[in-house]
Amino acid sequence: MFTVRYEAPSDHEAVGLVHRLAFAGPTEASLVERLRGSEGAISLVAEEAGVVVGHILFSAASIVGTRTAARAAGLGPMAVSPSRQRGGIGSALVERGLEECRRSGYEAVVVLGHPEYYPRFGFRRASRFGLRCQFDAPDEAFMALELSPGALSGGGEVLYAPEFSEASGAGHAAGEAALADGPQRGGP
Repeated sequence: MFTVRYEAPSDHEAVGLVHRLAFAGPTEASLVERLRGSEGAISLVAEEAGVVVGHILFSAASIVGTRTAARAAGLGPMAVSPSRQRGGIGSALVERGLEECRRSGYEAVVVLGHPEYYPRFGFRRASRFGLRCQFDAPDEAFMALELSPGALSGGGEVLYAPEFSEASGAGHAAGEAALADGPQRGGP
């Protein structure tokens, strides 16, 4: 049985390992390191028998060029240890993360991720809200969820924290990664 809780400083090394294993490389782990202390960040872990087996991070995102003034969060990176994928850990992280976003006053959440995974939590194509992603991403992979009804009614361009652009040029080939990542990994 696993539990979901806020990440503690003692979890940092284990969180990095989960991301390196799930993404087969260091990019997302490095991104988490740079984002975890940013204003408005929500960082949660799934722990099983004292071992971190999953992690999710939400960071502040901006919506520009419109009348939308919603306080938005970007979901990602998210990772689950490969040996523990498809066991409900990713879903539990997303559900608890969305609860924490609501409690923190976020009115909307955006994600660049697997289009067959995130709709189960209420995410829809962001283009239906008139939103565009700053990264070149397939329409079906860029999704949004209103936590407050009407929060995204003005549309606009979503800008993730600058650390995402620094991660590997332009969101580490965000569009391709979103479709290739599969359901236990997500984020730009």
